[in-house]
Parts: sequence; C-alpha cells; structure tokens
Amino acid sequence: MGKPRLLDLFAGAGGAGMGYHRAGFEVVGVDHVPQPRYPFEFHCADALEFLQEYGQEFDAIHASPPCQAFTDLKSMPNAKCHEDLLTPTRDLLKTIDRPFIIENVEGAPMVGAYIVLCGTMFGLGVADAELWRHRRFELSRFDVLVPPCAHRTRDRVVGVYGGHGRDPRRVIGVYGSSGGRSNRDGTQQFTVQERRTAMGIDWMTGRELSQAIPPVYCEFIGRRLLEVLHA
Repeated sequence: MGKPRLLDLFAGAGGAGMGYHRAGFEVVGVDHVPQPRYPFEFHCADALEFLQEYGQEFDAIHASPPCQAFTDLKSMPNAKCHEDLLTPTRDLLKTIDRPFIIENVEGAPMVGAYIVLCGTMFGLGVADAELWRHRRFELSRFDVLVPPCAHRTRDRVVGVYGGHGRDPRRVIGVYGSSGGRSNRDGTQQFTVQERRTAMGIDWMTGRELSQAIPPVYCEFIGRRLLEVLHA
C-alpha cells in the first residue's frame, strides 16, 4: 500500500510540504508562482482551479492562502489592499470530501476550532534566540492536542514582527533577504543561514524563508492526520 497523497496548495518553497513528507505523505505542491526549490512534485497553476479539478485525487489537502490581508502590516500607512483568498479556499475545500488544513497568520478569520503552533513548542531557534512564529491551523475532520508555548525570554526572539521603531525589544525577524546581520529600524536581523537553522529549513533563500513555516509544524499535524486516515 502506497503512502497517502497530500495536496499542498499555495505551496511556496515547501516548508509545509516538507513537514507532511517527513510525517509520511506523498506530497504534491501547487503555486501560481514558479518554485524552483520546491522539493517534491510541483505544478505551477492557480491553486483553486487545481483544487477544483484534481482535489478528489488526494487523501488530504493543506492550504496556505496568502496572509497579507490579515497581518499587522495591513494597517501600515503604505499598505496595499490584498484580496481575501482564505474564504473562497475554505468554501471550495468544504465541497470536497477530504480532511483539510488551512494555515494562516494570527488575526486570520479561522472558523470553528483551530490550533496555534509556535516554534518554542518544538525547541526551535538559533544560539540564544527562540523562534516564535505563531501560526493558526484550521483543521477539518480531525483534531490535534497541542502542547503549550514555552517562551523563555523576551530579549532575543526570532520571528516576532514589531521592530519598526515601535518595539523596544531586541527583536530578530525571519523576513527579508539580507545575507548578513543587519539592523533596520532598531531591529536586528539574523543572517540567512541563522534563519535557516532557526526554521529547520536548509534549502530556501532569505526571501523564501520570510513566507515559510517551519516543517516541524506540519510534521506534527501530519502524524496525527495519518493516524486518523489509517483508522
């Protein structure tokens, strides 16, 4: 019997996909932007069109619709208007008889019970800095017991957004494409290699890291999902 197949929508460079792969799934990614470093089978296509045509061929579906409509940055004076793709993604997923996961940022309008994962639950970080990077996961047709966050410090944190002159803490963000250490608006950034270490990702560029989630998040969810599918 082959591995269960999982469709990874809005796949980016494969942070979520790698997690499901490590959990034991055969992963197929879809994104409308070419992703030359995506580590599994990949289709450059519209995610919702692909889902509508091929969704029934998979055992489970993960979707990470663009988050810009829900992040704190949406209130910045120069913020652009971004389309809500989360709602139509959920609506279409509900028409397909498969377990699904929707991932997005804090502030995203999740429906029903959802979980929040944080890097400290899995010991992620680099040197003396923790990875927080909270993400919401809306789960359909299965549930997951979540460990508590284990924040130890508020001095050196990877993946907290809020420098920009408003946050006096020494915050290190997983964003941008800087190759070396830098300071911007009072916020120190790690190098790309340090951010890769913190995220548990070794194949992405700095810009790709800024859009990714740590693979361990979806490995954690995927292992529980496999139990449900096998049951």
